[in-house]
Amino acid sequence: MQEAEKIWMNGSLVDWHDAKVHVLSHGLHYGSSVFEGIRAYDAEQGTAVFRLEDHLRRLERSAAQYFMEIPYGVEDMRQAVHSVISSNGLGACYIRPIVLRGYGVMGLFPLDAPVDVSIAAWFWGAYLGEDGLKNGIDAKIASWRRIGNNTIPPTAKAGGQYLNSILAKIETHKGGYAEAIMLNEQGMVADGSGENIFVVKDGLITTPPVSAAILKGITRDSIMEIARAEGYEVVERDISRAELYDADEVFVTGTAAEVCPIRSVDDHVIGPPGPITRRLQQVFADVIHGRDPRWAHWLDYVTAATPAG
Repeated sequence: MQEAEKIWMNGSLVDWHDAKVHVLSHGLHYGSSVFEGIRAYDAEQGTAVFRLEDHLRRLERSAAQYFMEIPYGVEDMRQAVHSVISSNGLGACYIRPIVLRGYGVMGLFPLDAPVDVSIAAWFWGAYLGEDGLKNGIDAKIASWRRIGNNTIPPTAKAGGQYLNSILAKIETHKGGYAEAIMLNEQGMVADGSGENIFVVKDGLITTPPVSAAILKGITRDSIMEIARAEGYEVVERDISRAELYDADEVFVTGTAAEVCPIRSVDDHVIGPPGPITRRLQQVFADVIHGRDPRWAHWLDYVTAATPAG
Protein backbone atom coordinates (compact mmCIF):
# COMPACT_ATOMS: atom_id res chain seq x y z
CA MET A 1 0.00 0.00 0.00
CA GLN A 2 1.06 3.60 -0.50
CA GLU A 3 2.05 5.03 2.87
CA ALA A 4 1.23 8.51 4.09
CA GLU A 5 2.91 10.47 6.91
CA LYS A 6 0.39 10.72 9.74
CA ILE A 7 -2.40 8.65 11.32
CA TRP A 8 -4.89 9.96 13.88
CA MET A 9 -4.95 7.82 17.04
CA ASN A 10 -7.11 8.56 20.07
CA GLY A 11 -7.09 12.30 19.54
CA SER A 12 -3.57 12.92 18.24
CA LEU A 13 -1.71 12.72 14.95
CA VAL A 14 1.20 10.29 15.10
CA ASP A 15 3.81 9.23 12.56
CA TRP A 16 2.65 6.45 10.24
CA HIS A 17 5.14 3.89 11.59
CA ASP A 18 4.36 4.78 15.20
CA ALA A 19 0.64 3.95 14.84
CA LYS A 20 0.76 0.67 16.78
CA VAL A 21 -1.47 -1.43 19.02
CA HIS A 22 -0.46 -3.94 21.67
CA VAL A 23 -0.13 -7.57 20.54
CA LEU A 24 -2.62 -8.54 23.27
CA SER A 25 -5.30 -6.11 22.12
CA HIS A 26 -8.74 -7.71 22.32
CA GLY A 27 -9.58 -6.74 18.73
CA LEU A 28 -6.55 -8.61 17.40
CA HIS A 29 -7.53 -11.87 19.11
CA TYR A 30 -11.30 -11.83 18.72
CA GLY A 31 -12.07 -9.51 15.81
CA SER A 32 -13.82 -7.06 18.13
CA SER A 33 -13.47 -4.02 15.89
CA VAL A 34 -15.70 -2.00 13.58
CA PHE A 35 -14.52 0.11 10.70
CA GLU A 36 -15.47 2.17 7.67
CA GLY A 37 -14.16 2.64 4.17
CA ILE A 38 -14.57 6.21 2.90
CA ARG A 39 -13.28 8.00 -0.19
CA ALA A 40 -12.27 11.58 -0.83
CA TYR A 41 -12.13 12.91 -4.38
CA ASP A 42 -10.48 15.76 -6.26
CA ALA A 43 -13.72 17.62 -6.85
CA GLU A 44 -14.09 20.84 -8.81
CA GLN A 45 -14.03 23.00 -5.66
CA GLY A 46 -11.31 21.08 -3.83
CA THR A 47 -10.84 17.82 -1.97
CA ALA A 48 -14.25 16.45 -1.00
CA VAL A 49 -15.11 13.48 1.20
CA PHE A 50 -18.11 11.54 -0.08
CA ARG A 51 -20.95 11.15 2.42
CA LEU A 52 -18.62 11.49 5.39
CA GLU A 53 -21.29 12.00 8.05
CA ASP A 54 -23.28 9.00 6.78
CA HIS A 55 -20.18 6.81 7.07
CA LEU A 56 -19.40 8.03 10.57
CA ARG A 57 -22.97 7.47 11.72
CA ARG A 58 -22.85 3.93 10.33
CA LEU A 59 -19.62 3.44 12.28
CA GLU A 60 -21.52 4.47 15.41
CA ARG A 61 -24.33 2.02 14.62
CA SER A 62 -21.88 -0.81 13.98
CA ALA A 63 -20.16 -0.12 17.29
CA ALA A 64 -23.48 0.02 19.13
CA GLN A 65 -24.43 -3.43 17.85
CA TYR A 66 -21.34 -4.76 19.62
CA PHE A 67 -21.84 -2.61 22.74
CA MET A 68 -18.77 -0.49 21.97
CA GLU A 69 -19.09 3.11 23.11
CA ILE A 70 -16.98 5.35 20.87
CA PRO A 71 -15.28 8.02 23.01
CA TYR A 72 -15.60 10.64 20.24
CA GLY A 73 -18.64 12.20 18.65
CA VAL A 74 -19.37 12.34 14.92
CA GLU A 75 -18.18 15.95 14.64
CA ASP A 76 -14.93 15.07 16.47
CA MET A 77 -14.27 12.25 14.02
CA ARG A 78 -15.26 14.41 11.06
CA GLN A 79 -12.66 16.99 12.10
CA ALA A 80 -10.15 14.20 12.59
CA VAL A 81 -10.73 12.98 9.03
CA HIS A 82 -10.11 16.50 7.75
CA SER A 83 -6.93 16.67 9.84
CA VAL A 84 -5.60 13.39 8.48
CA ILE A 85 -6.19 14.42 4.89
CA SER A 86 -4.75 17.90 5.38
CA SER A 87 -1.71 16.83 7.39
CA ASN A 88 -0.78 14.26 4.77
CA GLY A 89 -1.28 16.68 1.88
CA LEU A 90 -3.70 14.27 0.25
CA GLY A 91 -6.25 14.95 -2.45
CA ALA A 92 -8.16 11.92 -3.70
CA CYS A 93 -7.67 9.19 -1.12
CA TYR A 94 -9.16 6.28 0.79
CA ILE A 95 -9.97 6.82 4.47
CA ARG A 96 -10.11 4.05 7.06
CA PRO A 97 -11.53 4.80 10.53
CA ILE A 98 -11.35 1.84 12.90
CA VAL A 99 -12.74 1.40 16.40
CA LEU A 100 -11.35 -1.56 18.32
CA ARG A 101 -11.29 -3.03 21.77
CA GLY A 102 -7.74 -2.48 22.93
CA TYR A 103 -5.30 -3.85 25.47
CA GLY A 104 -6.37 -4.60 29.02
CA VAL A 105 -8.41 -7.78 29.20
CA MET A 106 -8.31 -11.23 27.63
CA GLY A 107 -11.18 -13.63 27.18
CA LEU A 108 -14.48 -13.42 25.38
CA PHE A 109 -16.17 -10.96 27.74
CA PRO A 110 -15.12 -7.62 26.22
CA LEU A 111 -16.82 -4.83 28.12
CA ASP A 112 -13.87 -3.99 30.38
CA ALA A 113 -11.49 -3.48 27.46
CA PRO A 114 -10.70 0.11 26.44
CA VAL A 115 -12.08 1.34 23.12
CA ASP A 116 -9.46 2.83 20.80
CA VAL A 117 -10.13 4.90 17.68
CA SER A 118 -7.78 5.46 14.74
CA ILE A 119 -8.19 7.10 11.34
CA ALA A 120 -5.77 6.62 8.45
CA ALA A 121 -5.82 7.84 4.85
CA TRP A 122 -3.75 7.00 1.79
CA PHE A 123 -3.98 6.98 -1.98
CA TRP A 124 -5.73 3.86 -3.27
CA GLY A 125 -6.76 3.46 -6.88
CA ALA A 126 -9.58 1.39 -8.35
CA TYR A 127 -10.16 -1.62 -6.08
CA LEU A 128 -11.18 -3.92 -8.93
CA GLY A 129 -8.83 -2.28 -11.42
CA GLU A 130 -9.23 0.47 -13.98
CA ASP A 131 -9.81 -2.15 -16.66
CA GLY A 132 -12.53 -3.67 -14.50
CA LEU A 133 -14.33 -0.33 -14.25
CA LYS A 134 -14.09 0.11 -18.01
CA ASN A 135 -14.74 -3.38 -19.35
CA GLY A 136 -16.23 -5.32 -16.44
CA ILE A 137 -14.97 -8.21 -14.33
CA ASP A 138 -15.55 -11.95 -14.17
CA ALA A 139 -17.23 -13.19 -11.00
CA LYS A 140 -18.05 -16.56 -9.49
CA ILE A 141 -20.55 -17.77 -6.91
CA ALA A 142 -18.56 -18.71 -3.80
CA SER A 143 -19.21 -21.95 -1.94
CA TRP A 144 -19.08 -19.96 1.30
CA ARG A 145 -22.47 -18.56 2.32
CA ARG A 146 -22.96 -15.03 3.60
CA ILE A 147 -23.23 -14.83 7.38
CA GLY A 148 -26.84 -15.15 8.48
CA ASN A 149 -29.05 -12.63 10.24
CA ASN A 150 -29.16 -14.84 13.33
CA THR A 151 -25.44 -15.66 13.38
CA ILE A 152 -23.91 -12.20 13.82
CA PRO A 153 -25.43 -8.90 12.62
CA PRO A 154 -24.60 -8.60 8.91
CA THR A 155 -25.61 -4.94 8.95
CA ALA A 156 -22.59 -4.12 11.15
CA LYS A 157 -19.26 -3.48 9.47
CA ALA A 158 -17.20 -5.44 11.98
CA GLY A 159 -13.67 -6.77 11.60
CA GLY A 160 -14.29 -10.39 12.59
CA GLN A 161 -17.19 -10.70 10.17
CA TYR A 162 -14.89 -10.21 7.20
CA LEU A 163 -13.28 -13.63 7.65
CA ASN A 164 -16.42 -14.77 5.82
CA SER A 165 -15.65 -12.51 2.87
CA ILE A 166 -11.93 -13.34 2.93
CA LEU A 167 -12.64 -17.05 2.44
CA ALA A 168 -14.91 -16.27 -0.51
CA LYS A 169 -12.37 -13.87 -2.03
CA ILE A 170 -9.50 -16.36 -1.77
CA GLU A 171 -11.58 -19.20 -3.20
CA THR A 172 -12.66 -17.32 -6.29
CA HIS A 173 -9.26 -15.69 -6.79
CA LYS A 174 -7.64 -19.11 -6.86
CA GLY A 175 -10.20 -20.07 -9.49
CA GLY A 176 -9.11 -17.17 -11.71
CA TYR A 177 -12.01 -14.79 -11.03
CA ALA A 178 -11.84 -11.14 -10.00
CA GLU A 179 -14.62 -11.27 -7.43
CA ALA A 180 -16.89 -13.54 -5.42
CA ILE A 181 -20.66 -13.39 -5.23
CA MET A 182 -22.07 -14.78 -2.00
CA LEU A 183 -25.45 -16.42 -1.46
CA ASN A 184 -27.23 -16.23 1.87
CA GLU A 185 -28.41 -19.12 4.03
CA GLN A 186 -31.57 -19.39 1.92
CA GLY A 187 -29.54 -19.69 -1.29
CA MET A 188 -30.49 -16.24 -2.59
CA VAL A 189 -28.02 -13.62 -3.82
CA ALA A 190 -26.59 -11.48 -1.00
CA ASP A 191 -23.36 -9.52 -1.64
CA GLY A 192 -20.01 -9.61 -3.29
CA SER A 193 -17.12 -10.18 -0.91
CA GLY A 194 -16.96 -6.43 -0.35
CA GLU A 195 -19.69 -4.93 -2.53
CA ASN A 196 -23.44 -4.78 -3.02
CA ILE A 197 -24.90 -6.19 -6.21
CA PHE A 198 -27.45 -4.94 -8.76
CA VAL A 199 -29.17 -6.78 -11.61
CA VAL A 200 -30.72 -5.14 -14.67
CA LYS A 201 -33.37 -6.93 -16.72
CA ASP A 202 -35.68 -5.31 -19.28
CA GLY A 203 -34.82 -1.87 -17.91
CA LEU A 204 -35.70 -2.76 -14.30
CA ILE A 205 -32.96 -2.48 -11.67
CA THR A 206 -33.14 -5.02 -8.84
CA THR A 207 -31.00 -5.37 -5.73
CA PRO A 208 -31.23 -7.70 -2.70
CA PRO A 209 -33.02 -6.27 0.37
CA VAL A 210 -31.40 -5.74 3.77
CA SER A 211 -33.27 -8.85 4.97
CA ALA A 212 -31.12 -10.92 2.57
CA ALA A 213 -28.23 -10.53 5.07
CA ILE A 214 -26.46 -7.77 3.17
CA LEU A 215 -24.47 -4.82 4.39
CA LYS A 216 -26.54 -1.69 3.83
CA GLY A 217 -23.99 0.02 1.63
CA ILE A 218 -23.73 3.79 1.38
CA THR A 219 -22.72 3.60 -2.28
CA ARG A 220 -25.66 1.20 -2.77
CA ASP A 221 -27.99 3.79 -1.26
CA SER A 222 -26.45 6.52 -3.44
CA ILE A 223 -26.89 4.53 -6.65
CA MET A 224 -30.50 3.70 -5.79
CA GLU A 225 -31.27 7.38 -5.29
CA ILE A 226 -29.40 8.41 -8.43
CA ALA A 227 -31.07 5.72 -10.53
CA ARG A 228 -34.56 6.76 -9.43
CA ALA A 229 -33.75 10.40 -10.15
CA GLU A 230 -32.63 9.34 -13.62
CA GLY A 231 -36.03 7.75 -14.23
CA TYR A 232 -35.19 4.09 -13.62
CA GLU A 233 -37.32 1.83 -11.47
CA VAL A 234 -35.39 0.22 -8.63
CA VAL A 235 -36.80 -2.74 -6.70
CA GLU A 236 -35.43 -4.40 -3.58
CA ARG A 237 -36.28 -8.11 -3.57
CA ASP A 238 -34.71 -11.53 -3.28
CA ILE A 239 -32.70 -12.52 -6.35
CA SER A 240 -32.01 -16.11 -7.39
CA ARG A 241 -28.66 -17.29 -8.66
CA ALA A 242 -30.10 -18.11 -12.08
CA GLU A 243 -31.28 -14.51 -12.52
CA LEU A 244 -27.66 -13.43 -12.64
CA TYR A 245 -27.05 -15.68 -15.64
CA ASP A 246 -30.09 -14.31 -17.47
CA ALA A 247 -29.50 -10.64 -16.66
CA ASP A 248 -29.03 -7.91 -19.24
CA GLU A 249 -26.55 -6.18 -16.94
CA VAL A 250 -25.00 -6.86 -13.53
CA PHE A 251 -22.88 -4.44 -11.53
CA VAL A 252 -21.53 -4.08 -8.02
CA THR A 253 -21.16 -1.01 -5.85
CA GLY A 254 -19.00 -0.10 -2.89
CA THR A 255 -16.75 2.63 -1.57
CA ALA A 256 -13.62 0.83 -2.78
CA ALA A 257 -15.18 -0.69 -5.93
CA GLU A 258 -17.33 2.38 -6.80
CA VAL A 259 -19.62 1.22 -9.67
CA CYS A 260 -18.08 -1.79 -11.39
CA PRO A 261 -19.71 -3.86 -14.17
CA ILE A 262 -19.73 -7.67 -14.09
CA ARG A 263 -19.30 -9.22 -17.51
CA SER A 264 -19.71 -12.88 -16.51
CA VAL A 265 -20.92 -14.97 -13.57
CA ASP A 266 -19.86 -18.63 -13.29
CA ASP A 267 -18.62 -18.38 -16.91
CA HIS A 268 -22.10 -17.36 -18.10
CA VAL A 269 -21.37 -14.34 -20.28
CA ILE A 270 -23.51 -11.30 -19.53
CA GLY A 271 -21.65 -9.11 -21.96
CA PRO A 272 -19.84 -5.78 -21.94
CA PRO A 273 -21.08 -3.01 -19.65
CA GLY A 274 -24.61 -2.05 -20.65
CA PRO A 275 -26.23 1.37 -21.10
CA ILE A 276 -27.79 1.59 -17.62
CA THR A 277 -24.55 0.65 -15.89
CA ARG A 278 -22.67 3.15 -18.02
CA ARG A 279 -25.17 5.91 -17.27
CA LEU A 280 -25.01 5.29 -13.54
CA GLN A 281 -21.21 5.21 -13.66
CA GLN A 282 -21.20 8.58 -15.42
CA VAL A 283 -23.66 10.27 -13.09
CA PHE A 284 -21.86 8.85 -10.04
CA ALA A 285 -18.57 10.24 -11.40
CA ASP A 286 -20.19 13.65 -11.82
CA VAL A 287 -21.60 13.51 -8.29
CA ILE A 288 -18.34 12.60 -6.52
CA HIS A 289 -16.41 15.23 -8.46
CA GLY A 290 -18.87 18.02 -7.68
CA ARG A 291 -20.27 18.37 -11.18
CA ASP A 292 -23.90 17.53 -10.31
CA PRO A 293 -25.58 20.08 -8.01
CA ARG A 294 -28.43 17.69 -7.18
CA TRP A 295 -26.19 15.87 -4.76
CA ALA A 296 -23.83 18.63 -3.66
CA HIS A 297 -24.89 17.93 -0.05
CA TRP A 298 -23.11 14.56 -0.23
CA LEU A 299 -19.71 16.26 -0.49
CA ASP A 300 -17.81 17.43 2.60
CA TYR A 301 -15.00 19.71 1.44
CA VAL A 302 -11.80 19.37 3.42
CA THR A 303 -10.54 22.31 5.43
CA ALA A 304 -7.53 22.41 7.73
CA ALA A 305 -8.72 21.03 11.04
CA THR A 306 -7.45 20.64 14.56
CA PRO A 307 -7.42 17.03 15.80
CA ALA A 308 -10.04 16.27 18.38
CA GLY A 309 -8.55 15.68 21.79
